Amino acid sequence: MRIHPNDNVEVRDDGHKYALYPIKCGENVIKYGSPIGHAIADISVGEHVHTHNLKTNLSGNLEYTYSYKDYGIRAVPTDKFFYGYVRENGDVGIRNDIWIVNTVGCVNKTAEILAKKTGAKYFPHPYGCSQLGDDQDITRRILCGMIRHPNAGGVLVLGLGCENSNISEIKKVLGEYNESRVKFLNCQDFDDEIAEGVAIINKLKAYRDTFKPEKVSISRLRLGLKCGGSDGYSGITANPLVGSLCDRLVSYGGSCVLTEVPEMFGAEHLLMERCVSSEVFDKTVSLINNFKDYFTRHNQVIYENPSPGNKAGGITTLEEKSLGCVQKGGLSPVVDVLDYGDVLTKNGLSLLKGPGNDIVAVTNLMASGVHMILFTTGRGTPLGAPVPTVKISTNRSLAERKRGWIDFDASPILEGEEMDVITDRFLDYVCRVASGEKTKNEINGYEEIAIFKDGVTL
Repeated sequence: MRIHPNDNVEVRDDGHKYALYPIKCGENVIKYGSPIGHAIADISVGEHVHTHNLKTNLSGNLEYTYSYKDYGIRAVPTDKFFYGYVRENGDVGIRNDIWIVNTVGCVNKTAEILAKKTGAKYFPHPYGCSQLGDDQDITRRILCGMIRHPNAGGVLVLGLGCENSNISEIKKVLGEYNESRVKFLNCQDFDDEIAEGVAIINKLKAYRDTFKPEKVSISRLRLGLKCGGSDGYSGITANPLVGSLCDRLVSYGGSCVLTEVPEMFGAEHLLMERCVSSEVFDKTVSLINNFKDYFTRHNQVIYENPSPGNKAGGITTLEEKSLGCVQKGGLSPVVDVLDYGDVLTKNGLSLLKGPGNDIVAVTNLMASGVHMILFTTGRGTPLGAPVPTVKISTNRSLAERKRGWIDFDASPILEGEEMDVITDRFLDYVCRVASGEKTKNEINGYEEIAIFKDGVTL
């Protein structure tokens, strides 16, 4: 399969690349119509193109020029809807759970015991104390994003009492909150913290139960976009499908968030040309170059990606992975750039700071306020966030072998199914999930978090 008319390689059934023409040493290898690196040896017609004869072109920071390109994504009237929970502040959730949010890892086991006794959900993590500077700030911002999340009908913020990110400090970051929906418990303040926690959660349940599903326009839906365990088909099937759905949702007035900044390297120009203003463009340039600085600050090469599993699946360079990865954002204009813990406020496609690490990325997306995450994969993963995490397979073999992981199969695109047809079917499925249909991660209990760390632990 030749993906773009300008390509000098094709993708075969194994997901790997093979030369369509002779490629001389030093010449760029072209896939998706863009360079994915350069040949480090002469490559003959039909020869396998991979790590033995292809090397990245990536290096340090670059300078960019803003020139907006309009791909014609326009507002389209729709009567599509889902059944959600309209909160007192006007926000909408697609689940009505009780969440236990730890301020510190010391009370992970306490949260687990309370969850088992009450049916609430808990999300252990090792942070909240002995952190300094930005590390501590990121932890607080992510936890506050969880506390605010509309998929939670009620939240118990569970602290120990002596930690750096204690409840008083969390409240400073959280700001205003609904005292009926959010309650706090310092374990050191009570002789029997378990009994007190159960009593508080029972009050939260009573408040939670006042909410019933209501018909809500699809324009209120917010989706996170993520890929993991990619293969040679990721940029051909699942990622373009998610991009098609993203464009469809944006045209209906909804919102999508794209993260994994290192997996924008080499394809960032495709995002920058869609920034709606010079201000958003400048933020995107900073997003890319600051993350490159993060690599070099730790004496790491910028191109140290893809993973071994990606390479086994046919992906050679970071540019190649990125050109497939950014397709999840479709052709929608980029309306905003979010930092760790920022909450999504603008309709359209936003970019979110963060690494490509799967569990950190889904945590960042969840904290930004997305209702669910669309997660494409060519090799498979059971991972899930606290919000529904829809796994989309790139190939039929994965979908058939891992039925306990995969929610939707994008492989019919390889068999000739029209993109609009499969997008319609996928959108119907997403609306069902938004209305309460459980994803595989929810059914299996894979609902986890990991908070980004880049600093000193005392």
